[in-house]
Amino acid sequence: MRGRYRFKPGGAPGVTPMVKRLLIANGVVYLAQVFGIVTIQFGALIPDLVVAGYLWQPFTYMWLHDPGGPLHLLFNMFALWMFGGQLEMLWGPRRFLRFYLTCGIGAGLLIFLVNVWTAPGVATLGASGAIYGVLTAFSLLWPDRTIMLLFPPIPIKAIWFIPLLFVLQIGFSQGQISHVGHLGGVLVAAFLLRSELSRYLSTRGLRHRWHRFRMRNRLRAVRREEWKRKRGDDDDLPPSVH
Repeated sequence: MRGRYRFKPGGAPGVTPMVKRLLIANGVVYLAQVFGIVTIQFGALIPDLVVAGYLWQPFTYMWLHDPGGPLHLLFNMFALWMFGGQLEMLWGPRRFLRFYLTCGIGAGLLIFLVNVWTAPGVATLGASGAIYGVLTAFSLLWPDRTIMLLFPPIPIKAIWFIPLLFVLQIGFSQGQISHVGHLGGVLVAAFLLRSELSRYLSTRGLRHRWHRFRMRNRLRAVRREEWKRKRGDDDDLPPSVH
């Protein structure tokens, strides 16, 4: 299965089959929203309507995005392409699709359980719950892989990506982001990958990372000493004659 896909020069995978279908499906639904074929009232997750019988909304909400602008859709689809393809290469299309849908539906159910008491008439839509599940899976399967952020443009280990996203969202969001939905995707993914999570948080795993951290610090110290010694040797050299 892995041999069917190729990596682009930049390191990101090409569009794998299931990711491609999800991208197309989300794009088609967005166009249907723009032209009024699919409405927020019908497809978004509104707890009052779910209680009234719209039982499909915890599933359909994840295919809808803000029809007023494409940025919500573009950010989610970019993350799906960037990280989902590598999961599909590892798991195969069927398992990846099951994981994606489970995270999205699980996040939708959590949104319903919370909002039915706090915001029963508020509509929630977007694939962010499923996307956060994908990001969580990537972080747990490749925790030490370095991710270069766009805003701010700094490198970060994959395992710290999700906590940083929550900090940035809480600090800079303007109240239109469903933190419950994002948290739901993370929790569902963590449950589905609980063996990887327990392995990362185990005593042996923590000891191993602490050992690596100390070794890296020692290596940096050696390099600094070599650099200082080299500079000192250069300073002792006589000035060159031109």
